Amino acid sequence: MASGSGGGPPPVPQLRHSLSSRRMASRQPTRAHTMRPDGLSGEDGTDAGMEESELVPSSLAPIVPILRAANEIEEENPRVAYLCTALLPTCRFTAFEKAHTMDPNSSGRGVRQFKTYLLHRLEKDEQETQRKLASTDAKEIQRYCRKYLEEGYERRKPEEMARHYQIASVLYDVLKTVTPEKYHAEFDKYAKGVEKEKASFSQYNILPLNISGPRQTIMEIPEIKAAVGLLRNIDGLPMPRIEVSQSTDGTSVPGDMDKPVINDLLDWLWQTFGFQRGNVENQKEHLILLLANIDMRNGGNAHQSAGHHHVIHSATVIRLMDKIFQNYNSWCRYLHLESNIRIPRDASTQQPELLYIGLYLLIWGEASNVRFMPECLCYIFHHMARDLHYILDKREEFDPPFEREGSPDAFLQLTIQPIYNVMLKEAMRSKRGTVSHSKWRNYDDLNEYFWSKKCFKKLGWPMNPEADFFADPTKTKNEAEQHDHAASRRTMSKTNFVEVRTFLHLFRSFDRMWAFFILAFQAMVIIACSPTGSPSSIFDPVVFRNVLTIFITAAFLNFLQVCINTRVSSHLEGLEEPGVLANDKICPEICHVCCLVDNSSNSSSIQNPTGLVKFFSNWIGNVQNESIYNFAVALYMLLNILSALFFIFLPIRRALERSNSRIVRFFLWWTQPKLYVARGMYEDTCSLLNIFPLVAPTKTIMSLGRGNYEWHEFFPYLQYDLGVVVTVWAPIIMVYFMDTQIWYAIFSTICGGVNGAFSRLGEIRTLGMLRSRFDAIPRAFGKILVPYHGSQLKGHETFHQEDGNSNIVKFADIWNAFINSLREEDLLSNREKNLLIVPSSGGDTSVFQWPPFLLASKIPIAIDMAKSVKKRDEELMKRIRQDPYTKFAVIECYETLLDILYSLIVEQSDKNVVDQICASIKDSIDRRTLVRDFRLDELPQLSTKFDKLLNLLKVTDENDPVKTQIANLLQDIMEIITQDIMKNGQGILRDEGSQKQLFANINLDSLKDHTWKEKCVRLQLLLTTKESAIYVPTNLEARRRITFFANSLFMKMPRAPPVRSMMSFSVLTPYFKEEVLFSQDDLHKKNEDGISILFYLRKIYPDEWRNFLERISFKPKDEDALKDRMNDICPWASCRGQTLFRTVRGMMYYRRALEIQCIQDTHDLAKLDHRTMASYQESEAVHEMARAIADIKFTYVVSCQVYGMQKISKDAREKSCYLNILNLMIITHHYVLLTEKAYYSVLVKGGEKYDEEIYRIKLPGRPTDIGEGKPENQNHAIIFTRGEALQAIDMNQDNYIEEAFKIRNVLEEFESKKYGKSKPTILGLREHIFTGSVSSLAWFMSNQETSFVTIGQRVLASPLKVRFHYGHPDIFDRLFHITRGGISKASKTINLSEDIFSGVTVLTVYIFLYGRLYLVLSGLEKSILLDPRIQENIKPLENALASQSIFQLGFLLVLPMVMEVGLEKGFRTALGEFVIMQLQLATVFFTFQLGTKTHYYGRTILHGGAKYRPTGRGFVVYHAKFADNYRMYSRSHFVKGLELLLLLVVYLAYGSSYRSSNLYLFVTFSIWLLVASWLFAPFIFNPSCFEWQKTVDDWTDWRKWMGNRGGIGMSVDQSWEAWWISEQEHLRKTSIRALLLEIILSLRFLIYQYGIVYHLNIARHNHSILVYGLSWVIMLIVLLVLKLVSIGRQKFGTDLQLMFRILKGLLFLGFVSVMAVLFVAGNLTISDVFASILGFLPTGWCILLIGQACSPLIKRTMLWDSIMELGRAYENMMGLVLFLPIGFLSWFPFVSEFQTRLLFNQAFSRGLQISRILAGQKDIGEFE
Repeated sequence: MASGSGGGPPPVPQLRHSLSSRRMASRQPTRAHTMRPDGLSGEDGTDAGMEESELVPSSLAPIVPILRAANEIEEENPRVAYLCTALLPTCRFTAFEKAHTMDPNSSGRGVRQFKTYLLHRLEKDEQETQRKLASTDAKEIQRYCRKYLEEGYERRKPEEMARHYQIASVLYDVLKTVTPEKYHAEFDKYAKGVEKEKASFSQYNILPLNISGPRQTIMEIPEIKAAVGLLRNIDGLPMPRIEVSQSTDGTSVPGDMDKPVINDLLDWLWQTFGFQRGNVENQKEHLILLLANIDMRNGGNAHQSAGHHHVIHSATVIRLMDKIFQNYNSWCRYLHLESNIRIPRDASTQQPELLYIGLYLLIWGEASNVRFMPECLCYIFHHMARDLHYILDKREEFDPPFEREGSPDAFLQLTIQPIYNVMLKEAMRSKRGTVSHSKWRNYDDLNEYFWSKKCFKKLGWPMNPEADFFADPTKTKNEAEQHDHAASRRTMSKTNFVEVRTFLHLFRSFDRMWAFFILAFQAMVIIACSPTGSPSSIFDPVVFRNVLTIFITAAFLNFLQVCINTRVSSHLEGLEEPGVLANDKICPEICHVCCLVDNSSNSSSIQNPTGLVKFFSNWIGNVQNESIYNFAVALYMLLNILSALFFIFLPIRRALERSNSRIVRFFLWWTQPKLYVARGMYEDTCSLLNIFPLVAPTKTIMSLGRGNYEWHEFFPYLQYDLGVVVTVWAPIIMVYFMDTQIWYAIFSTICGGVNGAFSRLGEIRTLGMLRSRFDAIPRAFGKILVPYHGSQLKGHETFHQEDGNSNIVKFADIWNAFINSLREEDLLSNREKNLLIVPSSGGDTSVFQWPPFLLASKIPIAIDMAKSVKKRDEELMKRIRQDPYTKFAVIECYETLLDILYSLIVEQSDKNVVDQICASIKDSIDRRTLVRDFRLDELPQLSTKFDKLLNLLKVTDENDPVKTQIANLLQDIMEIITQDIMKNGQGILRDEGSQKQLFANINLDSLKDHTWKEKCVRLQLLLTTKESAIYVPTNLEARRRITFFANSLFMKMPRAPPVRSMMSFSVLTPYFKEEVLFSQDDLHKKNEDGISILFYLRKIYPDEWRNFLERISFKPKDEDALKDRMNDICPWASCRGQTLFRTVRGMMYYRRALEIQCIQDTHDLAKLDHRTMASYQESEAVHEMARAIADIKFTYVVSCQVYGMQKISKDAREKSCYLNILNLMIITHHYVLLTEKAYYSVLVKGGEKYDEEIYRIKLPGRPTDIGEGKPENQNHAIIFTRGEALQAIDMNQDNYIEEAFKIRNVLEEFESKKYGKSKPTILGLREHIFTGSVSSLAWFMSNQETSFVTIGQRVLASPLKVRFHYGHPDIFDRLFHITRGGISKASKTINLSEDIFSGVTVLTVYIFLYGRLYLVLSGLEKSILLDPRIQENIKPLENALASQSIFQLGFLLVLPMVMEVGLEKGFRTALGEFVIMQLQLATVFFTFQLGTKTHYYGRTILHGGAKYRPTGRGFVVYHAKFADNYRMYSRSHFVKGLELLLLLVVYLAYGSSYRSSNLYLFVTFSIWLLVASWLFAPFIFNPSCFEWQKTVDDWTDWRKWMGNRGGIGMSVDQSWEAWWISEQEHLRKTSIRALLLEIILSLRFLIYQYGIVYHLNIARHNHSILVYGLSWVIMLIVLLVLKLVSIGRQKFGTDLQLMFRILKGLLFLGFVSVMAVLFVAGNLTISDVFASILGFLPTGWCILLIGQACSPLIKRTMLWDSIMELGRAYENMMGLVLFLPIGFLSWFPFVSEFQTRLLFNQAFSRGLQISRILAGQKDIGEFE
């Protein structure tokens, strides 16, 4: 599946026909009539032509049919339409009365406005409408009804019949309202028939189950008929006692229509258990399609013999039961319950099985949000299945278990609604996910309630509302005690797991990784510290004994892990599972015992290598006298040994963990908690660090004693300088931790590369490779894409004589569909299409007609060969046969020429001439005298004449006056052949008389034949094309797709089954409010640079724009001329943006592909008009059946979450989205209709004028009140999907038809035998990132993402086998997932993750730099590291830091990307792209990206609040203002970059080590690169950033933004204060612990001042603490002065300006005086001034951070304004530091040009005019 760029779409009517064929062929694309005006009462003055049915509030939905009926008949009889609306004074009158009856108080949302509008409309119609048929309204409606009902409607189409019966039903209601009762009997007979037939012609989704009249093709499919018959077999079922209730819309029907009719098994379940009617109809179709599709896969025969009645195989039903009830049966076994699915042994039919299946599907279809709780559904089904069994067993009439009591949704109200209410209350507690996860229960927590058998006792059935499950979590204990019914119960707690926000998760979640790191590091340090330091020293007894201490460490790590688990589990109040308590409470004690054991063992037993053996020998020999302590030792070690053995022998561990045996569970409590899911998830599947060289300098440092400190030392009596050792070892340890990612990168590169190579990835990378192997492609196609029973091609003599020839025609048909799709998408021109297409007239020649691009230049080359050969035919034949394509071209060209000549000539004499010429040529070839008998050097002259003839034939109609020219050209050709070429042909041309000339009479009837014209075009291409085929096509995307498709045919994949036998599937696309289709205004609207989207697209895709204009035959003269063709241009532009239109077009390629392949499977293409099937119209029955099969195999659902709200919205954009979606309804759509009183999931489809509602299922409440929007949207649309597989596609993705052809192969992976019993449930599909061809940033991200979705996912899948759901194009085993909670998780803020290793990388940099800062400022670097005894051992530290810098540069981490590009494009190309990426500063970009991940990872860990951050989906080639970049990256990059810069400057100023080392720059280069990247990458990659005018504008905007005061009511882009306050949002919602950590981390900035003040000359080497105290006095004085200035500005700045100036003058004089004294008397120097700035600036920043963290306390004082002003000062300084380099570089014009080339090198290489796009200029020469 590809998220790739597409071209211009086929016109909407074509797409509509591909779907509308499933129901009605007369659908039109127009939807203009559905537009909703701005006001319900015609406030815009345009209520004429308004569709009232589209204005109806959703609470009044039942009156929509009345209004639509009024609109239908308004043109014919406005008065009757008026009466309909007034009821509505006839139709509109009726609607008004019903609206008033349904909501008399107008309490529903929009009802009052609707009624007001309707009344105004009625008053207007009362005056304007006139009666046509009678003098009174009563007679008018009677006569119109009689006329309407007696029309010959039986001759109408099914879709017209549906509207007819709907209108007739409305008319009957109107008639009863406005006419006396005595006239009703006359129409009762019509009414009964209307009501019966009305249901038969209702709208449907895929299967017209209730449609009467001629059966449609889809219902003639044997499996569909059999499935319908199976469901309609209700013989022997006991019937429920049905209580008749009035319909919800208030309508009344004749008496015999009142009682519900039970037609099938699901109708019976509907009446028995109180399901909703819409749910029943939806699942009825669902079940029929499942049965039919599975039966097809199980061997259903498509070719049934005459009169044979197909029967659904029993294996089909059994297989469906196994799939649907797999989770239920597993749940029963887990809880040791007996399944309630009880099939009688003597059952003669499959009725019981289908009832159980239908029951589960109906429960699932109405479960709403409860679908996310699969075991809860099992609980509900378990009890309802018991009721079902009881009813079936009794076999007598019964009262339904669910009493409707007049409600159409009894099951929803009695079962789903209470559970939903619990979830809603929990969601309210979460406060939209902001409250700690331990305080509220999400979907998984509630579902885990049903993992225990206790739920049966506590909850019961019917569910006990007093159970703890339903306890109100929002009530306090005191509130609960006030109610007797609630005092005895408590709220159900979390059961097995709670998400607690804590730093401890860093260890808890990766405890095995940390244990491995720590234990391995400990062992390596011990070995390195041994006398020899070599790995072999482990065999030394003393070293071995010391290495065994890792077991002590392991015990402490286990103890730590269990303590953390206990801490986290403390939130599990009232745990349900004792096993969890055992793990959390008993394990810490055993781990503690383990620590004592290890210590005892090391001190007494392991005195020598055999001591451990002696210990166990003595223990076994004296087991009776051993202490409890030793028994605990033995038990602990035994359990851990068993656990280790299970880890080694994974099959045994899987079997044990998946076991439901109580005995096995008891013995596994130590290692496995009692969980229902995630059991047995195990598959059958060394770090290098130079530690030894660090040991010697460490020992030397420890032996040197204490160094000489240059600051005040608080602990002067410590014996060793441990701080030095920590600073030396800390960065090394961090690099050691990061080594894992480096080695994984190498591992994934090797494994992924080898796997890809063996998968034959990239074997065809270029068009040259494609051409050289094209002859093998049909054979590869036949092995993969042609089912085993494919038809065999006969009658084609090709150079291959094996069985693969039979598939050439099928390949040609698929290939042509592919090429035509490329042309429709405007990736090809007409000429390129003709060069690539295989002709449809393939049976007219004796050889296969290869695409002309393979035969290009072959005829001119053959002519040159013929000219050069003068003696022997053998030499000419040898040259021609050297290239098989040349031989094919010559034969085809000769035979096609003859065919064209014979079709043109009429007279027999003319045919005789041609016959003689052919006979002479054949005779010369047979005698091998062609060279001697013909002058072959005259062939170029003949070729030229033929070219002119073909040009005329291509453009000439049969009535064209160029018939004489054609005749003359034929005569010239014959003269050249007989007189110039043939040596003995002079007597052939002989006219029969003066009145009759040879070749004068010609027949042009063939010009009407499209196929014949194709021959002319192809022949001309063969004769004239001389350029190499390697340049066709020219479009890079077309080249990529062609080569990728060809290469994929050689890759290993399952063979495609016939379409009938393939797995059925659906595609689901969630949609919210994104762009649907670009409008004319959207395309012409200009941004601030004067660039419109249309202008941008024309420049980015110039070749596709030219191809588009050629396709629509349009040559615009100027920009305004384009507005005349916007109906074509809007779809073209939309397919180049991330729009829903593009996604829909791409997904519907599946249907087109299946139709083509279905025809190929069932018919011999060679017999269908010799392959002339471009429009599939010759055999209508064949194509109708193909469309029907495609319908039941593929379904596309777009889940429009706010479709109903957009429909009634007044916003212009939302109304436009609604209209575009309605126009796009060529597929089924789902939307959640939100109203004030009720919420519905509704399936709608596009009708002739309106959207047609198919199914409406009421929901228990608003879905998104509980979970995240997108997964909830998917969940509520999944009930309308069909099939056994489901593909999740996001709305910004695309699909290609060539990939759609391979969907059968993909789906076969679900059933592949190579997986054994562990079949996959998720199939991963790669994505193609289509935005990588414009800018360098897009190219970087495209390569990175391509690497991730290809080689990255490939390694995770094999050999690691740890790949789960990654992305949108993945395909799910639908039946597996819908019984296990769906395809996505919806709990708010739970399922988010970030990149961890990026945080570790930056943390290493901080540790290194702050360690160096400590050494240089304390003076220890000078006194210890520069000691001669240390210098000789300092090299290892440099080497370790060098390895860290290599990692920082990311060279090793790009290896997977280089490998993947190398596989797909060649390693020379990969190396070149890597070098170019580095030249385009890819390292800068990825380093900057590293900072983004680091910042948000750190903030989320510290304060929580992880959330989805959406990315833009528009066109982003524009200049971002400096202020915008500052707001975006200030806290994430600029602040941290300046901090690192300050560290580097201080280290450079005071450090002295490594200066003589060649590795100094290499060690620090990566850090300088990181600083430069974080500070300036946003500006380097910002277009036009270094243009002088842009720079001036940016500075003005920045100063304005910084100067705006007052943050209340202003947006963040208007005022610095508003932005500054918003940046502290996370501090206001965090915990006290996080605030304390924030304050502690802020204290690191104080080390600068503490260290630097002791290095000032004015300090005079004084190490007293008073020096530091004096520096704080100075700091406070400075802050006090600033505060005085601030107060003075407020007090005197306006009214007493002179006083304020005097104050500032005095302060300035005081400052100068103090500085003069310090310079003269205090030995203050200029360097001291700059050093003081370095020291005091971080201190001020520390004060600012602490003030922000303590803002609630600070705001109570007068200091908050000072904190804000201090923040403004720092922001001004940071902005100035960033802006100065930009301003300086903007002086030089070449910098801007260089930047443009740097950013858009990819575009420049494609000849794009980026400078015009950036400058907003029009291309003057474009329209010339």
